[in-house]
Amino acid sequence: MTEITDKIKDHLEAQLPFAVYCKPGASTVTGLFGSKNSIKTTTDLSGKGFVFAPFSGDEAVFLPAAECEVLTQHVDLPLAEIPSAPEFTVDVSTKEAFEELVEKCVTAIKSNTFTKLVASRTETVETDTDVDTIFRRLLPAYPNAFRYCFYSEMTGLWMGATPEQLLQANKGKIHTVALAGTQVYNAEKEAVWQEKEQEEQQIVTDYITQALQESCTNITATSPYTFRAGNIVHIKTDITAQLKNDIALSDVIKKLHPTPAVCGMPKEEAAVFLKENEGYNREFYSGFLGELNTDFSSGQQDKSDLFVNLRCMKIKDSTAQLFIGCGITKDSDPEKEFLETVNKSITMRRVL
Repeated sequence: MTEITDKIKDHLEAQLPFAVYCKPGASTVTGLFGSKNSIKTTTDLSGKGFVFAPFSGDEAVFLPAAECEVLTQHVDLPLAEIPSAPEFTVDVSTKEAFEELVEKCVTAIKSNTFTKLVASRTETVETDTDVDTIFRRLLPAYPNAFRYCFYSEMTGLWMGATPEQLLQANKGKIHTVALAGTQVYNAEKEAVWQEKEQEEQQIVTDYITQALQESCTNITATSPYTFRAGNIVHIKTDITAQLKNDIALSDVIKKLHPTPAVCGMPKEEAAVFLKENEGYNREFYSGFLGELNTDFSSGQQDKSDLFVNLRCMKIKDSTAQLFIGCGITKDSDPEKEFLETVNKSITMRRVL
């Protein structure tokens, strides 16, 4: 993968935009490398290229394929040794602040203002590991995730390994997922999901199937099943549908994003509540990203592959800012929810 990693170094040094990524279960790394003026913003999502969208707002950052050098390369994993989970000390004030946020969420849910909220937080980690090494570690560490590295002057440098598909579209056929609930992976025993976790996942499933009603036909959903993503597991439901002839893909994306899995229900009110109470700007965390209207490894047109930007971090100089969250329902326990965010943070801490 030397050609692509050399390109990453060169583009970072010259402050030029790029997107490098590997899809879940794949061994092909794709890179789109742009010039100084190739980065755009878009609201209609009709172009061909790589999109990087924030949690809130209509404008997404877009790297058009026509203005990029596109490289694809098969890789044999692992590319780099994957460190074990690091030991670290939990900051007491961080823990207390997040537990207070969870308590606010539970109170709001019990007052029937919301059926669900997704609380999140951020923490910083010092690292002297170079970017291409971090990406080489990401690839084998989380093979079932969408692993990426994205940079532009507009966004800064982001990396992540997200387990959650927002939407896959192929000539009008739509595939998406409902993903919720979290447990630490245990190879010795099967995951058992409590009522709180099943309820949380059903809220996401119901929202997505209802959101697709206006724009799609033939909507089907699988039974929930356990899905592993690195050191943790989730409950997952696969949902498929057929796009109606007069509906643009961007209309469906705007209906789905942000899903209750990253925001809450009802989602407009939930987004306002989180903005007022989380105490920081999510930026591109829990936004979406991926290929738009082209599959670059196969060359297939009219195919989009978009993911929710979870298990991610923003890197500046020698500091990585981690973004982590969890779904809150009326039965949530603040301390357990904080521990869930700690377990999720290990995804990124391992590769740093």
